[in-house]
Amino acid sequence: MTETKKQQKINTILSKLNSGDTKIVSKAIKSFESNGDSSVIRPLAELLLSDISEINTKEILELFSSLKDSDARSEIMQIIDEKQFISIRQLMLSTIWNTKIDFSGYVDEFVDIAINGSFLEAIDCLTIIENLEGPFMEEDLLECESHLKNYMTSNPEKDDQRAFILSEIAINLKKFNNDLEE
Repeated sequence: MTETKKQQKINTILSKLNSGDTKIVSKAIKSFESNGDSSVIRPLAELLLSDISEINTKEILELFSSLKDSDARSEIMQIIDEKQFISIRQLMLSTIWNTKIDFSGYVDEFVDIAINGSFLEAIDCLTIIENLEGPFMEEDLLECESHLKNYMTSNPEKDDQRAFILSEIAINLKKFNNDLEE
């Protein structure tokens, strides 16, 4: 089987990501804007885990924030869910609320991260949830509300700031639920 010309071009660009030269990596990242697809998200996320320049990090995050292809949604969420990417999860979350892709189908994952992740991740999840458009599955919203309720009742030593963020998330979920009923 022969690779398509597009895949050959992507593979050539991917090979340049590991050059270690900030300018070559920058050109490769910029090339993905017009020649890439969702298959380049993982290699770029892996690059974020390595010791790359601040310039290249910023360029990758800007590329992720500018994504419009809904195929990228599942790839990004897989990365966010994997333990190997935990150190960049907050960066990935911040790109989600900047992108034009709708992540409404992942509302329960965002609630889970807000509960169990870092404080900054909770803030990013709140921002993401505030910007979700729906439609939502009623069972997802009920599950989210259950997780939030469990957190609030089972954690006597609550972090007041996180509790505030989670209460804001609960308000948004209630609004989503009310919209379902109308």
